[in-house]
Amino acid sequence: MSRRGDAQDRRKIDGILLLDKPAGISSNQALQRARRIFNARKAGHTGSLDPLATGLLPICFGEATKLSAFLLESNKTYWVECKLGEGTSTGDSEGEIISTASVPTLNHKQIDSVLNTFLGETDQVPPMYSAIKKQGKRLYQLAREGQYIEREARCIQIYSLQLENYNSPILSFKLTCSKGTYVRVLAEDIARSLGTVTHVTALRRLVAGPFGPTGMLTLEELEQARAEGESSLDSLLLPVDAALLDVPKVELNEDTAYYLRHGQAVQVPKAPTSGAVRIYELSGRFLGMGEIAEDGKVMPKRLIAGQ
Repeated sequence: MSRRGDAQDRRKIDGILLLDKPAGISSNQALQRARRIFNARKAGHTGSLDPLATGLLPICFGEATKLSAFLLESNKTYWVECKLGEGTSTGDSEGEIISTASVPTLNHKQIDSVLNTFLGETDQVPPMYSAIKKQGKRLYQLAREGQYIEREARCIQIYSLQLENYNSPILSFKLTCSKGTYVRVLAEDIARSLGTVTHVTALRRLVAGPFGPTGMLTLEELEQARAEGESSLDSLLLPVDAALLDVPKVELNEDTAYYLRHGQAVQVPKAPTSGAVRIYELSGRFLGMGEIAEDGKVMPKRLIAGQ
């Protein structure tokens, strides 16, 4: 049977799903399951979570995939649990224990003091068990082959880092960070500053860009909605522009919108002086994402069809 025919039978739907990813599967596996439930023609997720991790995984369908890069660049908030005294090959409980160390006597004040030293901008070396590509392969593939590759440090930002609970040897904390932050590495660095080693035992993403835990849906809830019909299922999707609700808005009249849709930068009264903007017609129709040029005009960046 032709797989091309199967693809043509899939539905063209546009919108954003706030999936509550379960533990034990990759982000891509979660994406494919959600895509099958919706029978969607086109879908993509907006930032991988490790198989161990749970929580917010925004999935973009159809035209929303044009905005997925914006969500990839956004800040994230996580709840993290780790076990002090044991380090693993992967930095989490899926790896083998490769180091042990005694856990010093610690109180909340001491831990808070250490956590505060990680706030702000810092350089972080990505772990070997990561999806970064080197020599045409993912680093985790090379790690499984027993290879070690030098990695360049990357600049990250830790905006907040708060102790949630400590009951030795289990430590939990909540953090908000920039894109590209490896929580497993951060946990290991924190443990090192506390005088021990650690690995992550649980990780849950709570916030990604403008999206928080409210409205997250499990795969089981999606299956139940599908059983009630496509309209019930589709009602769970957020509109495409939900990804940009924290971005300044500009509105265009019909003539200006015509030129913008044809790739031209346009002058918009009272537009911001710089940065990204979300663009609408006066009728309320969402046109897509734009950027303010040096001359103050609004340039089209990612336009949305059929909204």
